[in-house]
Parts: sequence; C-alpha cells; structure tokens
Amino acid sequence: MGTPMTAVSPSVRFTLPAPTGNERVGTMSLHLIDRSRADPWVPDQPIRQLMIQIWYPAATIRGYPQAPWMTPATARAYEQVARLPVFNWPTTAGHRGAPVKRRQGGWPVLLYSHGLGGPRTEATALVADLASHGYIVVTIDHTHDSLVVEFPDGHLEHSATPELTDDNELEVTTKSVNARVADTRFVLDQLIEINRGHNAEHRPLPRGLPGAFDLAHVGMLGHSDGGSTTAAVLHDDSRLAAGINLDGTLWTPSAIAGSDRPLLLLGRDEQDRGRDASWATFWTNHRGPKLQLKLTGAAHNAFLDFAMLLPQAAPILGIPPNQVVKAAGAINGQRAAAVVRAYVNAYFDCYLRHRHTPLLDGPSPHYTEVQFTS
Repeated sequence: MGTPMTAVSPSVRFTLPAPTGNERVGTMSLHLIDRSRADPWVPDQPIRQLMIQIWYPAATIRGYPQAPWMTPATARAYEQVARLPVFNWPTTAGHRGAPVKRRQGGWPVLLYSHGLGGPRTEATALVADLASHGYIVVTIDHTHDSLVVEFPDGHLEHSATPELTDDNELEVTTKSVNARVADTRFVLDQLIEINRGHNAEHRPLPRGLPGAFDLAHVGMLGHSDGGSTTAAVLHDDSRLAAGINLDGTLWTPSAIAGSDRPLLLLGRDEQDRGRDASWATFWTNHRGPKLQLKLTGAAHNAFLDFAMLLPQAAPILGIPPNQVVKAAGAINGQRAAAVVRAYVNAYFDCYLRHRHTPLLDGPSPHYTEVQFTS
C-alpha cells in the first residue's frame, strides 16, 4: 500500500472479519521501560522503551469503546511515510479497558512479534480471534524497528533500521532479531509484574487483569522477522511452551538451532531460497515436535490484515486486481484469514491446552489450501 496519493479517501470505513470465538474481547496498551539496556537502534537513548497491547477475554463490553486499528497519530504518520491518503482504518473487536473475564488458573498467554517495519497491529484480526477463543495475547511494538510507535505522552518514534540491501540484509536482520529476543524476554518478565497488579506507568489496569495470566502456559507467534524471533526465543527461553513462525526466514543461530518444544512453520507455497534453506536446517536441528505447512496461493503478507485491507484500499488507490494478487496472493484475504485462524488456534490448543485436534494430523477437506510438507 505504498502508491503515492494525496486525495482524501471516501468516508467508507475499512473492516476486518469478526472474531469466531465465544468470548468478548477487551484490550489495553501499556508503556514498558527496560532500564537495563540502551536502545539498540538509537544509542543515545540510554533505556529501551516499548509499547505493548494486551488482548483478552472480557467479562463485559458494555460502556467500553472499541479500539481503533491504529491510533489517529500513528495512522497519520503511517500514511505520511507510506505516501497514502487519509484512510478510515478499521475499528477492532477489542473494547478498551473492559474488565477481564475470570477463569480459574488464568488464561493461557500468547506473545506476538511483528515483521520488520510492521506495527503491532498488523495481525489484529488473528490476535482478536485468539482472544475470543480464550487466550490473552500480548502484541509487542519493537521500537525503531516498527515503522512508527506512539507513546503515552503523544510523541512518536519512527523506524531507525537501515534500509535493507543485499550487502547488509543478514547483518541488519540478525541485529533486529537479537534485539527483539531481548524485548520479548523483558516483556515476559514484565507480565509477571502485571499479573501481580504492577506496571511501570502506575496506571490503573482493567478490572480482573492482575491474576488473569496463566504464565505456566505461554506460547508465541510472529510474522516474517517476528517468526524468526519466535524460533529464537523458543530456543533461548524455557518459559515458552510452543511457537508458530508465519513465513519467516530463520536468521540467527538461536532461531535455526531448534529446541525441545513444539514449533509450527506455516508459510506460503512460493519458493524462497533463504527461507527454505533456514527451515531445512532448523528441521534437522529441532528436537521437539515440529510441523511444516504451506498455504497455497498465499503471498508473504497473506497472513496479515494486509490481505483483507489491500483489496478495500485498491479502488481508492487505483491499484488493478492483478497487482492486488501480486501483493497479497491469489488466495482471497478473508479465506486466508479463516485458514490461518483455524490452524493457529488448533496448534496452540494442542500444546497449551492439551486438546487434540485432527486438523494437525493431515490434510483436511475443509482447508484444501493447506499442504502438509513434512
């Protein structure tokens, strides 16, 4: 969605599919500060600051407004950098500050890491769906890696990663994944404090959030570099019980080293030399349960909200259908979302809730787009 455009878009609001689970969804954002390390991309910032967003099953949503897909300031900054018109971005299924639904022992927890340059909101349709199925999902904005991040005082931090070239791609991406691993492990530390009712901002938490995290059952997923981050954290931190890599090349030694815990590799069917080679090395090294699936007709971004938003934006931007297919894949975006939701839910249900599902045993007549490759 990078086509130059100056006119303001029509008033039509973009939409995302509704969650499929039985739980209503609440959400809130938190500012976290890691005083133990400097920012990896802006060295004159002596502390590492992050924004996270927590999505959770809500006890009630009455009186709690729906959260926007991006905050207005973030949306305007994103549009400016990407040279887009002013869009009416989706309203999400998450209700800001809604009280958390109580569950004995808490809700299993998932972490989400975005792709290089992506916002924490890039997979909101998937994240909200997971929350509606009884997970607490924590999405992480990796500051200065994400295109733009807004902090509570209103200031914005933009991407500071170098532009990728053939010469620097391995160095920059390795640095990014290593920084993200440190971010994720810090967030895991902070979830312990949040579960006790503490947070760095000392701001009120939604009623019922303290004590709602089942931190004995934690998984992680991510797209692209977020998928590589997931594999690396699974190797480095025993607190993760399972992970899912959505079409990410495994860049770092930790990512390809594998672990003794489950990892799903879910990718597009198009050949990619770097990704495919790293997956093959991981497959040899990994000692735990493993599964590799490919989604027929998917492009790299078909696993994200992008696949549903681009077709809605295309008429405004004058993007022809063949270019939409090239960018988002031949598979319909709504269908891609349904398939990805089904397999992500099934995988985490299997390994975090010990609920067996035949969806993971072999090809399904309901999801003929999915290839079992290993």
